[in-house]
Amino acid sequence: MTYDYDYLVIGGGSGGVSSAKRAAQLYGKRVAVIESSRWGGTCVNVGCVPKKIMYQAAHIREMLLTDAKMYTFNMGDDDYKMDWPRFKDKRDKYVARLSGIYRSGLQNAGITIYEGFGNFLDDHTVHIKKADGTTENVTAEYILIATGGKPFIDTSVEGVEHSITSDGFFELAEQPKKAVVVGAGYIAVELAGVLSSLGTETHLVVRKGKALRNFDPEISDFLDKQMQHDGITIHRNTNGLAKIELTDGNKKTVTTVSGKVIEDVDVVLMAPGRVPNVEELELENSMKPNVEGLGLEHAGVKQHEKDQTIIADDLQQTTVPHIMAIGDVCGKVELTPMAIAAGRRLSDRLFGEKVEPVPKTSYENVPTVVFSHPTIGTIGLTEPEAIEKYGQDNVKVYKSTFVNLHYAMFDMEPSEKPTTLVKLITAGIHEQVVGLHMIGMAVDEVLQGFGVAMKMGATKADFDSVGAIHPTAAEEVVTLGTWGTSPLASGAKVSPLMGAAAPEPQLKSKM
Repeated sequence: MTYDYDYLVIGGGSGGVSSAKRAAQLYGKRVAVIESSRWGGTCVNVGCVPKKIMYQAAHIREMLLTDAKMYTFNMGDDDYKMDWPRFKDKRDKYVARLSGIYRSGLQNAGITIYEGFGNFLDDHTVHIKKADGTTENVTAEYILIATGGKPFIDTSVEGVEHSITSDGFFELAEQPKKAVVVGAGYIAVELAGVLSSLGTETHLVVRKGKALRNFDPEISDFLDKQMQHDGITIHRNTNGLAKIELTDGNKKTVTTVSGKVIEDVDVVLMAPGRVPNVEELELENSMKPNVEGLGLEHAGVKQHEKDQTIIADDLQQTTVPHIMAIGDVCGKVELTPMAIAAGRRLSDRLFGEKVEPVPKTSYENVPTVVFSHPTIGTIGLTEPEAIEKYGQDNVKVYKSTFVNLHYAMFDMEPSEKPTTLVKLITAGIHEQVVGLHMIGMAVDEVLQGFGVAMKMGATKADFDSVGAIHPTAAEEVVTLGTWGTSPLASGAKVSPLMGAAAPEPQLKSKM
């Protein structure tokens, strides 16, 4: 059968775009991409990029209020309030430009773009409702679902229409004086930190005892303490919100299920999680409530009943062999770089030479960062996870809590200065590093390289074998514990231990 395209991608976010460009540029395939909203998806428009920009703004204000004065700059008594409307305009223009780069990048790669909604008519045919009101049916040999996720809205909360989601946060025209953030995940923690650091009275409502409960306990406890120190009011064991009521002057009163009341609120930001964005695809009608549109009952693609995510294996194949799914819509490691990597490897498998081992993305030891205040960097197993997997006797933990040299000039008691926590988790007789968790200043910029080492099976001795860069926070990672006393075992192909020479590359031809 002849198809209109070799490859049709539904969703113009980072994962879908990366897979599409790989197929077109590297393998010369006929490719089309359908996008119903803004090119670049969540990350570019209402996620990673604008969030990091807001984090940077909040961090700069913290530096102006405290750090600069401690370094004897004559800063005066200014409160350093950000010009929110002006800043929003600058941020939005940057994001729009970046979104446009995604769009033009597809066109430059010779990819056909459709702006509109796509839903399945059968397992090879997609009906497109274009933004200009016209429609078109297109066929493809392979189809990729990369529609991403969207904020979950808890309709059981009375008055939930008076709240905003994380998407709505970036639409705020003015900075709120008082905000309630609902959620215990990284989105809630990040946005609560931004608001608080920019001077908004901030309340964080969590269902249970604390935020980031899936992180290593010492990391989440550290952040909990720091958020309180920074002035965030944490409402614990609330079981969520019961209702949001409008009062005079468009203010809001928030009541939790546990009965706590927060009054005179300007903004209620609901960030309890995200769900797969599959409404327009008309998935099976029995999958409720977020499946009234993708049309997968016509294609035979199934979803997990519990969380609505699309069922896909490690090779991104759904229950239909020629229909694939990547990214947040699958609910597996919901991080932009993972969707990009999965999309590229998918195109390699579909259109490249057949090789062994089969190209695929590894979902183990994935480094990730939380742009909280302070930042968190984490990769691998938490201490409880390591003990559960390997047993208490096989796990050894190294950790250090220290004051970053940045705070040396702070006029306060040493015990009051901000600290950084580094925690290294090892397992087995060779002390292979199976977890690394950090919280503190600049750890978001420290983690990446250690992630490479862990992916290669590094041991504690491998970490010790690296010369420390002084004075930095990163040097703490390679000087933990009684340095140089771990078992002399390396995870490297060529051992770097005991002063061994660095490995030499294998050359194509002799010099």
